[in-house]
Amino acid sequence: MNAQAYETTAALGGGEALIERHADLVKRIAYHVAGRLPSHVEVADLIQSGMIGLLEAAQNFTSGRGASFETYAGIRIRGAMLDELRKLDWAPRSVHRKARAVAAALQTVESRTGREATDSDVASELGVPVEEYHGIVRDSLGAQVLRLDDGDDEDGSTLDRIPSDSPDPLAETFDDARREAVSRCIGRLPERERLVLSLYYEQELNLKEIGAVLQVTESRACQLHGRAMLRLRKLLSEWRE
Repeated sequence: MNAQAYETTAALGGGEALIERHADLVKRIAYHVAGRLPSHVEVADLIQSGMIGLLEAAQNFTSGRGASFETYAGIRIRGAMLDELRKLDWAPRSVHRKARAVAAALQTVESRTGREATDSDVASELGVPVEEYHGIVRDSLGAQVLRLDDGDDEDGSTLDRIPSDSPDPLAETFDDARREAVSRCIGRLPERERLVLSLYYEQELNLKEIGAVLQVTESRACQLHGRAMLRLRKLLSEWRE
């Protein structure tokens, strides 16, 4: 640990006390991430990797970078969990391929009909039963966490976007453009899908709570979330091109 980091950690209450005080943050992030993943991914594994991220945050945090310790630690914790998920390689290429097919089918149906596509519309376009379509959406939803939360590989990690003492104007301009693009793409989603994303990512409600707000089942809330993410990813890929 460098001298400045040591002094900052000491000022915040000591490394061990700092970790103990923020252990609940690890659990909260782990359960939030787990809510977007297939059921076979163990929350305990996420918590374990998240604790490593918290330890690294306590060792490396320095003041003056424009972020509080909790904000910095949250990014480190989530990053450690995503790194562990990448090592597990739980999302085969077929999941991503099918997810792209669903996004394309959504766009095709809605361009042809001029209205929001129903589940049966998309399933018919894909040539699969509705139940299989729901399974594709459910599987692809977990895969999205590695991309939309952490950026594409060439974009660098979220940590790189914390304000520093030597800002990169070009990077800041790109990040501003990306945020604007995300906002614009979300604005193009159907109203109910926009609401689902807002409730999930801004209000941090879980799918059961979102279902209660929308007066639908938890399973249906999950499907709406998955559709919204697939549609958003398709729109963002068009923006990048």
